[in-house]
Amino acid sequence: MKNIGFLSFGHWTPSPHSQTRSARDALIQGIDLAVAAEELGVDGAYFRVHHFARQYASPFPLLSAIGARTSKIEIGTGVIDMRYENPLYMAEDSAAADLISGERLQLGISRGSPEQVIDGWRYFGYDPGDNASEADMARAHTETYLKIIEGAQFAEPNPRPMFPNPPGKLRVEPYSETLRDRIWWGSSSLATARWAAGLGLNLQSSTLKNDENGKPFHIQQREQIEAYREAWKEAGHVREPRVSVSRSVFALVNDEDRRYFGLDRQTKDQIGNIDDQTRAIFGRSYAAEPDVLVQELAEDEAIQAADTLLLTVPNQLGVDYNAHVLESILTHLAPALGWR
Repeated sequence: MKNIGFLSFGHWTPSPHSQTRSARDALIQGIDLAVAAEELGVDGAYFRVHHFARQYASPFPLLSAIGARTSKIEIGTGVIDMRYENPLYMAEDSAAADLISGERLQLGISRGSPEQVIDGWRYFGYDPGDNASEADMARAHTETYLKIIEGAQFAEPNPRPMFPNPPGKLRVEPYSETLRDRIWWGSSSLATARWAAGLGLNLQSSTLKNDENGKPFHIQQREQIEAYREAWKEAGHVREPRVSVSRSVFALVNDEDRRYFGLDRQTKDQIGNIDDQTRAIFGRSYAAEPDVLVQELAEDEAIQAADTLLLTVPNQLGVDYNAHVLESILTHLAPALGWR
Protein backbone atom coordinates (compact mmCIF):
# COMPACT_ATOMS: atom_id res chain seq x y z
CA MET A 1 0.00 0.00 0.00
CA LYS A 2 1.20 3.51 -0.80
CA ASN A 3 -0.21 6.98 -0.21
CA ILE A 4 -0.75 8.71 -3.54
CA GLY A 5 -1.11 12.47 -3.81
CA PHE A 6 -0.83 15.13 -6.46
CA LEU A 7 1.59 18.06 -6.46
CA SER A 8 0.61 21.25 -8.33
CA PHE A 9 2.82 24.25 -9.02
CA GLY A 10 -0.23 26.37 -9.86
CA HIS A 11 1.20 27.93 -13.01
CA TRP A 12 -0.91 30.48 -14.80
CA THR A 13 -0.45 32.38 -18.04
CA PRO A 14 -2.74 34.57 -20.15
CA SER A 15 -1.98 32.38 -23.18
CA PRO A 16 -5.15 31.23 -25.03
CA HIS A 17 -3.68 27.70 -24.95
CA SER A 18 -3.86 27.61 -21.14
CA GLN A 19 -6.96 26.77 -19.12
CA THR A 20 -5.40 28.61 -16.15
CA ARG A 21 -5.05 32.22 -17.26
CA SER A 22 -5.07 34.15 -13.98
CA ALA A 23 -4.14 33.84 -10.32
CA ARG A 24 -7.83 33.40 -9.49
CA ASP A 25 -8.07 30.54 -12.01
CA ALA A 26 -5.09 28.81 -10.41
CA LEU A 27 -6.50 29.12 -6.89
CA ILE A 28 -10.07 28.09 -7.68
CA GLN A 29 -8.89 25.21 -9.85
CA GLY A 30 -6.56 24.08 -7.06
CA ILE A 31 -9.55 23.83 -4.74
CA ASP A 32 -11.67 22.06 -7.37
CA LEU A 33 -8.92 19.55 -8.17
CA ALA A 34 -8.51 18.71 -4.47
CA VAL A 35 -12.26 18.09 -4.20
CA ALA A 36 -12.23 15.92 -7.34
CA ALA A 37 -9.14 14.04 -6.14
CA GLU A 38 -10.80 13.23 -2.81
CA GLU A 39 -13.82 11.84 -4.64
CA LEU A 40 -11.51 9.62 -6.72
CA GLY A 41 -9.77 8.26 -3.61
CA VAL A 42 -6.49 10.17 -3.94
CA ASP A 43 -4.77 10.50 -0.57
CA GLY A 44 -3.19 13.96 -0.76
CA ALA A 45 -3.39 17.40 -2.39
CA TYR A 46 -0.03 19.21 -2.28
CA PHE A 47 1.01 22.61 -3.60
CA ARG A 48 4.38 24.13 -4.50
CA VAL A 49 5.22 27.62 -3.22
CA HIS A 50 7.21 30.16 -5.27
CA HIS A 51 7.49 33.91 -4.74
CA PHE A 52 7.60 36.61 -7.43
CA ALA A 53 6.24 34.08 -9.95
CA ARG A 54 2.95 33.32 -11.68
CA GLN A 55 2.45 30.31 -9.44
CA TYR A 56 1.13 29.57 -5.95
CA ALA A 57 2.72 31.78 -3.30
CA SER A 58 1.26 32.24 0.21
CA PRO A 59 -0.35 28.81 0.69
CA PHE A 60 -2.51 29.09 3.80
CA PRO A 61 -5.62 30.73 2.31
CA LEU A 62 -5.66 27.98 -0.34
CA LEU A 63 -5.08 25.19 2.19
CA SER A 64 -7.80 26.57 4.48
CA ALA A 65 -10.30 26.77 1.63
CA ILE A 66 -9.55 23.18 0.63
CA GLY A 67 -9.83 22.09 4.25
CA ALA A 68 -13.30 23.61 4.43
CA ARG A 69 -14.42 21.92 1.17
CA THR A 70 -13.07 18.43 1.87
CA SER A 71 -13.17 15.93 4.72
CA LYS A 72 -10.57 13.18 4.17
CA ILE A 73 -7.77 14.11 1.80
CA GLU A 74 -4.41 15.19 3.23
CA ILE A 75 -3.55 18.80 2.40
CA GLY A 76 0.02 19.92 2.12
CA THR A 77 2.86 21.84 0.55
CA GLY A 78 5.94 20.78 -1.29
CA VAL A 79 7.59 23.07 -0.22
CA ILE A 80 7.41 26.40 1.60
CA ASP A 81 10.66 28.36 1.32
CA MET A 82 11.62 29.14 4.93
CA ARG A 83 13.93 31.99 3.90
CA TYR A 84 10.77 34.07 3.37
CA GLU A 85 8.82 33.11 6.48
CA ASN A 86 8.08 34.82 9.79
CA PRO A 87 8.05 31.76 12.08
CA LEU A 88 5.46 33.14 14.53
CA TYR A 89 3.03 34.36 11.88
CA MET A 90 3.47 31.05 10.04
CA ALA A 91 2.70 29.18 13.28
CA GLU A 92 -0.61 31.05 13.55
CA ASP A 93 -1.52 30.52 9.89
CA SER A 94 -0.58 26.84 9.78
CA ALA A 95 -2.41 26.01 13.02
CA ALA A 96 -5.53 27.78 11.73
CA ALA A 97 -5.42 25.87 8.43
CA ASP A 98 -4.81 22.62 10.28
CA LEU A 99 -7.74 23.11 12.65
CA ILE A 100 -10.08 24.11 9.80
CA SER A 101 -9.19 20.87 7.99
CA GLY A 102 -9.60 18.67 11.06
CA GLU A 103 -5.83 18.16 11.48
CA ARG A 104 -5.12 17.00 7.92
CA LEU A 105 -2.25 19.37 7.15
CA GLN A 106 1.01 17.80 5.88
CA LEU A 107 3.34 20.79 5.67
CA GLY A 108 6.46 20.52 3.54
CA ILE A 109 9.09 23.18 4.24
CA SER A 110 12.66 23.69 3.06
CA ARG A 111 15.61 25.99 2.58
CA GLY A 112 14.16 26.74 -0.85
CA SER A 113 15.39 26.66 -4.42
CA PRO A 114 16.69 29.40 -6.73
CA GLU A 115 13.93 31.99 -7.04
CA GLN A 116 12.72 34.46 -9.66
CA VAL A 117 14.58 37.45 -8.21
CA ILE A 118 17.96 37.95 -6.58
CA ASP A 119 17.75 37.50 -2.80
CA GLY A 120 13.97 37.82 -2.87
CA TRP A 121 13.73 37.21 0.86
CA ARG A 122 15.33 40.62 1.44
CA TYR A 123 12.18 42.26 0.05
CA PHE A 124 10.25 40.36 2.72
CA GLY A 125 12.41 41.99 5.38
CA TYR A 126 14.89 39.18 6.13
CA ASP A 127 18.67 39.21 6.28
CA PRO A 128 20.91 36.29 7.30
CA GLY A 129 23.17 38.63 9.26
CA ASP A 130 26.93 38.60 9.52
CA ASN A 131 28.74 35.28 9.06
CA ALA A 132 25.51 33.46 8.12
CA SER A 133 24.17 32.19 4.80
CA GLU A 134 20.61 32.22 3.48
CA ALA A 135 20.52 28.47 4.20
CA ASP A 136 21.49 29.18 7.81
CA MET A 137 18.66 31.70 7.99
CA ALA A 138 16.14 29.21 6.60
CA ARG A 139 17.15 26.58 9.15
CA ALA A 140 17.03 29.14 11.98
CA HIS A 141 13.51 30.14 10.91
CA THR A 142 12.61 26.45 10.82
CA GLU A 143 13.90 25.69 14.29
CA THR A 144 12.03 28.68 15.72
CA TYR A 145 8.84 27.62 13.94
CA LEU A 146 9.11 24.06 15.26
CA LYS A 147 9.59 25.29 18.81
CA ILE A 148 6.52 27.53 18.52
CA ILE A 149 4.21 24.82 17.14
CA GLU A 150 5.32 22.51 19.96
CA GLY A 151 3.39 24.92 22.18
CA ALA A 152 6.25 26.84 23.75
CA GLN A 153 4.97 29.42 26.25
CA PHE A 154 7.38 32.34 26.09
CA ALA A 155 5.57 35.70 25.94
CA GLU A 156 5.24 37.82 29.09
CA PRO A 157 1.56 38.72 29.60
CA ASN A 158 0.44 42.31 29.94
CA PRO A 159 -0.57 42.94 33.60
CA ARG A 160 -3.56 44.93 32.28
CA PRO A 161 -4.64 42.99 29.16
CA MET A 162 -7.68 43.75 27.06
CA PHE A 163 -8.96 40.19 27.71
CA PRO A 164 -8.26 37.82 30.63
CA ASN A 165 -5.16 35.63 30.23
CA PRO A 166 -4.56 32.08 31.42
CA PRO A 167 -1.86 31.81 34.11
CA GLY A 168 1.81 31.90 33.17
CA LYS A 169 3.52 32.96 29.98
CA LEU A 170 1.56 32.90 26.73
CA ARG A 171 2.00 30.89 23.54
CA VAL A 172 1.03 31.69 19.96
CA GLU A 173 -2.63 30.94 19.24
CA PRO A 174 -4.38 29.11 17.71
CA TYR A 175 -2.51 25.94 18.61
CA SER A 176 -2.79 22.50 16.99
CA GLU A 177 -1.55 19.74 19.30
CA THR A 178 -0.65 17.27 16.55
CA LEU A 179 0.77 19.52 13.81
CA ARG A 180 4.41 19.07 14.89
CA ASP A 181 4.38 15.42 13.76
CA ARG A 182 3.15 16.43 10.29
CA ILE A 183 5.97 18.72 9.23
CA TRP A 184 8.18 17.54 6.35
CA TRP A 185 11.59 18.77 5.18
CA GLY A 186 12.30 19.00 1.45
CA SER A 187 15.82 17.62 1.15
CA SER A 188 18.17 17.53 -1.83
CA SER A 189 21.21 15.96 -0.15
CA LEU A 190 22.29 13.26 2.26
CA ALA A 191 23.39 15.83 4.83
CA THR A 192 20.08 17.70 4.97
CA ALA A 193 18.15 14.42 5.05
CA ARG A 194 20.10 13.42 8.15
CA TRP A 195 19.55 16.90 9.65
CA ALA A 196 15.81 16.56 9.10
CA ALA A 197 15.78 13.14 10.73
CA GLY A 198 17.54 14.53 13.78
CA LEU A 199 14.79 17.14 14.19
CA GLY A 200 12.02 14.56 13.80
CA LEU A 201 10.79 15.89 10.46
CA ASN A 202 9.28 13.71 7.76
CA LEU A 203 11.19 13.64 4.47
CA GLN A 204 10.19 15.00 1.07
CA SER A 205 12.51 14.21 -1.83
CA SER A 206 11.59 15.80 -5.14
CA THR A 207 12.33 15.19 -8.82
CA LEU A 208 15.84 16.59 -8.41
CA LYS A 209 18.66 16.27 -5.88
CA ASN A 210 22.32 17.13 -5.57
CA ASP A 211 24.37 14.78 -7.73
CA GLU A 212 26.53 13.33 -4.97
CA ASN A 213 27.97 10.20 -6.57
CA GLY A 214 27.05 9.98 -10.27
CA LYS A 215 24.64 7.07 -9.85
CA PRO A 216 21.18 7.07 -11.48
CA PHE A 217 18.72 9.45 -9.86
CA HIS A 218 16.40 6.85 -8.34
CA ILE A 219 19.33 5.03 -6.75
CA GLN A 220 20.78 8.21 -5.24
CA GLN A 221 17.32 9.04 -3.93
CA ARG A 222 16.91 5.56 -2.44
CA GLU A 223 20.30 5.94 -0.73
CA GLN A 224 19.14 9.30 0.63
CA ILE A 225 16.03 7.66 2.08
CA GLU A 226 18.12 4.93 3.68
CA ALA A 227 20.49 7.52 5.23
CA TYR A 228 17.50 9.45 6.54
CA ARG A 229 15.90 6.38 8.14
CA GLU A 230 19.18 5.36 9.74
CA ALA A 231 19.61 8.85 11.20
CA TRP A 232 16.00 8.74 12.43
CA LYS A 233 16.70 5.48 14.22
CA GLU A 234 19.89 6.87 15.75
CA ALA A 235 17.98 9.91 17.02
CA GLY A 236 15.68 7.62 18.99
CA HIS A 237 12.35 8.98 17.78
CA VAL A 238 9.37 6.86 18.79
CA ARG A 239 7.00 7.25 15.84
CA GLU A 240 7.58 5.95 12.32
CA PRO A 241 8.65 8.69 9.88
CA ARG A 242 7.01 9.30 6.53
CA VAL A 243 8.90 9.68 3.26
CA SER A 244 7.63 11.02 -0.06
CA VAL A 245 9.10 11.19 -3.55
CA SER A 246 7.72 13.18 -6.49
CA ARG A 247 7.35 11.93 -10.05
CA SER A 248 5.78 12.95 -13.36
CA VAL A 249 3.73 9.93 -14.46
CA PHE A 250 1.25 9.81 -17.34
CA ALA A 251 -0.61 6.66 -18.37
CA LEU A 252 -1.43 6.84 -22.08
CA VAL A 253 -4.95 5.42 -22.19
CA ASN A 254 -6.62 7.59 -24.85
CA ASP A 255 -5.85 9.83 -27.82
CA GLU A 256 -5.77 12.97 -25.68
CA ASP A 257 -3.06 11.46 -23.45
CA ARG A 258 -1.03 10.46 -26.49
CA ARG A 259 -1.41 13.93 -28.02
CA TYR A 260 -0.14 15.62 -24.85
CA PHE A 261 2.50 13.15 -23.66
CA GLY A 262 2.98 10.46 -26.28
CA LEU A 263 6.05 12.21 -27.66
CA ASP A 264 7.62 12.83 -24.23
CA ARG A 265 11.34 12.31 -24.67
CA GLN A 266 12.56 12.84 -21.08
CA THR A 267 13.06 9.13 -20.52
CA LYS A 268 16.51 9.52 -18.98
CA ASP A 269 17.92 11.46 -16.03
CA GLN A 270 19.23 14.94 -16.77
CA ILE A 271 22.24 16.73 -15.27
CA GLY A 272 22.31 20.48 -14.66
CA ASN A 273 23.35 23.21 -12.24
CA ILE A 274 20.83 24.88 -9.95
CA ASP A 275 23.44 27.49 -8.96
CA ASP A 276 27.17 28.16 -9.45
CA GLN A 277 28.18 25.63 -6.79
CA THR A 278 25.60 22.86 -7.06
CA ARG A 279 25.47 20.14 -9.70
CA ALA A 280 22.04 18.51 -9.68
CA ILE A 281 20.51 15.40 -11.17
CA PHE A 282 16.93 15.60 -12.43
CA GLY A 283 14.81 12.47 -12.50
CA ARG A 284 13.14 11.22 -15.66
CA SER A 285 9.44 11.46 -16.37
CA TYR A 286 7.23 8.45 -17.11
CA ALA A 287 4.77 8.46 -20.03
CA ALA A 288 3.74 5.19 -21.65
CA GLU A 289 1.01 2.59 -21.99
CA PRO A 290 -0.07 1.22 -18.57
CA ASP A 291 1.63 -2.16 -18.93
CA VAL A 292 4.95 -0.49 -19.75
CA LEU A 293 4.57 1.96 -16.87
CA VAL A 294 3.93 -0.84 -14.38
CA GLN A 295 7.25 -2.43 -15.27
CA GLU A 296 9.17 0.88 -15.27
CA LEU A 297 7.75 2.10 -11.96
CA ALA A 298 8.41 -1.25 -10.29
CA GLU A 299 12.12 -0.75 -11.10
CA ASP A 300 12.27 2.74 -9.55
CA GLU A 301 14.04 2.03 -6.25
CA ALA A 302 13.13 5.34 -4.61
CA ILE A 303 9.42 4.90 -5.29
CA GLN A 304 9.61 1.45 -3.75
CA ALA A 305 11.42 2.83 -0.67
CA ALA A 306 8.95 5.69 -0.05
CA ASP A 307 5.53 5.37 1.58
CA THR A 308 4.10 8.37 -0.30
CA LEU A 309 4.19 9.21 -4.02
CA LEU A 310 3.39 12.76 -5.14
CA LEU A 311 2.38 13.00 -8.80
CA THR A 312 3.20 16.32 -10.43
CA VAL A 313 0.25 17.53 -12.49
CA PRO A 314 0.11 19.83 -15.54
CA ASN A 315 -2.37 22.20 -13.92
CA GLN A 316 -2.76 24.43 -17.00
CA LEU A 317 -4.53 21.58 -18.78
CA GLY A 318 -7.50 22.07 -16.47
CA VAL A 319 -9.25 20.28 -13.62
CA ASP A 320 -11.06 17.67 -15.70
CA TYR A 321 -7.95 16.49 -17.50
CA ASN A 322 -5.88 16.35 -14.33
CA ALA A 323 -8.61 14.38 -12.57
CA HIS A 324 -8.45 11.97 -15.52
CA VAL A 325 -4.64 11.68 -15.11
CA LEU A 326 -5.06 10.79 -11.44
CA GLU A 327 -7.91 8.37 -12.08
CA SER A 328 -5.89 6.57 -14.77
CA ILE A 329 -3.04 5.99 -12.31
CA LEU A 330 -5.38 4.76 -9.58
CA THR A 331 -7.19 2.47 -12.01
CA HIS A 332 -4.47 1.12 -14.30
CA LEU A 333 -1.25 1.31 -12.27
CA ALA A 334 -1.86 1.31 -8.52
CA PRO A 335 -3.51 -2.15 -8.26
CA ALA A 336 -0.91 -3.80 -10.50
CA LEU A 337 1.91 -2.31 -8.41
CA GLY A 338 0.37 -3.27 -5.07
CA TRP A 339 -0.32 0.35 -4.11
CA ARG A 340 -4.03 -0.32 -3.75
